Amino acid sequence: MKNRPVLVGIGSLQQKGSFEELDEALILMEKATLNAIEDTQAPEIKNIIDEIQIPKGYWAYRDPGKWIAEKHGFSKAKTSVTKIGVLQQNLINSACKKIINGDIRASLIVGGEARFKKIQALKEGLDFEEMQLTVNPDHYVKAKEDLYVPEELDALGMMAVGYYAIIESAMRHKSKRTIKEHEKFLGDLYERFSEIAAQNPHAWNQRIFTSEEIQNPSTKNQRIAYPYNKLHNSSWNVNQASALILTSEEIANKLNIPYSQRVYPLISSETNHMIGVIQRPDITNPVGLQLAANFLLETAEKNKINPSLFELYSCFPVAVQLFSKSLKVPDNVDKTITGGMPFAGGPLNNYMLHATAQMLMKIREHKDEIGLITGVSGMMTKQALAIWSKDYLMDFQSMDVTNQAEKLEIPIPMSDLQKGEAKVIGCTTLYEKLNPLKAIFYCEDSQGHRLVLTSDEEKIIKQAEEEECVGQKIKFSNKQLVSLG
Repeated sequence: MKNRPVLVGIGSLQQKGSFEELDEALILMEKATLNAIEDTQAPEIKNIIDEIQIPKGYWAYRDPGKWIAEKHGFSKAKTSVTKIGVLQQNLINSACKKIINGDIRASLIVGGEARFKKIQALKEGLDFEEMQLTVNPDHYVKAKEDLYVPEELDALGMMAVGYYAIIESAMRHKSKRTIKEHEKFLGDLYERFSEIAAQNPHAWNQRIFTSEEIQNPSTKNQRIAYPYNKLHNSSWNVNQASALILTSEEIANKLNIPYSQRVYPLISSETNHMIGVIQRPDITNPVGLQLAANFLLETAEKNKINPSLFELYSCFPVAVQLFSKSLKVPDNVDKTITGGMPFAGGPLNNYMLHATAQMLMKIREHKDEIGLITGVSGMMTKQALAIWSKDYLMDFQSMDVTNQAEKLEIPIPMSDLQKGEAKVIGCTTLYEKLNPLKAIFYCEDSQGHRLVLTSDEEKIIKQAEEEECVGQKIKFSNKQLVSLG
């Protein structure tokens, strides 16, 4: 391959401390960029960066990339901001394809978050205003279509935790674990994640949490949506940033970039099939994910590539389980190299980029290892997978399986029945601090159509947490829950 894509620069940082010691997101991204340029050991790389791609974060800047580029002498680079809902791996895939086609010489992908600085401002009673950047990027990249069905949006709102908790309940039912057995399973899973975070110098929280601490709600580990407590959730309140620089092998040679700095993207797959959780034929088996996983695994096997390091997206435990299942990752293999989003830190719309940076640093150190990274957007809606290696083992291959997924995974219609009997396919209870607010049931009616039922009755809430409700019958009238079981 003439224009073989290769990663040549990595920048990754995090900050802790008082308000005055912390940078806002723009400066974090600037520092990550400068670290990545320095990391190439060829400072002139900045003169050939033709594009800057930034995943939109929890900040208001219109175009951070242009500000960074103009300040540091590569202002001719075209800039884009990808809105929330666009897979971060898509940015890497896009850069690789453009490099292969000769459309660009080098791509800078950078993202960052500074929610921790905002929290410190509140704690210290200080005002905090971000720098105002009012110039638009050259391109905005938006995700298409809505993530939710109106009925589930009314019941669960826009916070992801309830949707994932419902999928988790369906996974529990499929596994045939009891309620308590599954709570322990989730605790054990994330105990191991916290142990790995404790060994990661870049992790946000390096304290080891026991399975019992993770399982049991408390004032410091508040329940959010059963069975998820705070420690099952991604940790957003961080100051973290990362940057990657990709170019062609030919240019890397011309710039005398050392081979020690090079890491090769080998295989990538993604699905952007939009379908609400409630309308998925099997909420525990995203068709697009399995298609993307199959492409990755088959291509890897054909080229005798065996991943040995894994970073499975861990916004919630069910995501780890779904990726493990689709990729056939053995139970005794660690599912993270960072410690995952609850412990290593989950910078909102930048985690897969951040995790990729850390994975590639690890691959540089352990040259015989091959890394597999996964990412998610939405309510386990879209997925991306990628394999990287220190050595060039094959020409880069990528596949978007969206069209295939759309043909195979047809949305189940929503119910128009006003009353009757239905079967529960997933459930959760939502909390405010330590207080349960309501139970939510995803159901399938007698016609095979879907509906969402809710209850704020204490008895129903207790049943939803203490009994296996998935698979049980539920009665409704005027689209309101009447009785469970």
